[in-house]
Amino acid sequence: MWRCDVCGKSGMNSYRVSHSNKHTKVWLRANIQKVRVRVNGGVRRLRVCTACLKKGKVVKAV
Repeated sequence: MWRCDVCGKSGMNSYRVSHSNKHTKVWLRANIQKVRVRVNGGVRRLRVCTACLKKGKVVKAV
């Protein structure tokens, strides 16, 4: 679910570390947005990470 349709970026595992140095597993997800995008002359709704939106890898359909 949390995967960019453009670059393939997804989440990663990590640990939250408390003051007492107790480690708790967490899942850090990529910032994915559903965006209407122009693809091959048509409009599709894709899941795109915000890094791809900033870089201009996709053209938003208005």
